[in-house]
Amino acid sequence: MASHKSALKRIKQTHKREALNRMHRTGLRHQMRKLRAALDKKDKAAAAGLLKPTFALIDHSIHKGILHRNTAARYKSRLTLRFNALA
Repeated sequence: MASHKSALKRIKQTHKREALNRMHRTGLRHQMRKLRAALDKKDKAAAAGLLKPTFALIDHSIHKGILHRNTAARYKSRLTLRFNALA
């Protein structure tokens, strides 16, 4: 265990950041699951309503450092292809 005051502070900050990152990552995964479920059911109306908020969360995750930008681009591309296939 750390004994310096600064090291103890860094440990606290790290735990707080881990919790926030976990929360953002979990929220993103849940949103993507909802969209994929709507795409699997071929429910175009539900998928259309979920597409924009999902993309916003993906972009937010890039900004927060949770996703790499290429990974995010791949997710968005695959989801868009599946959505366009419903038409």
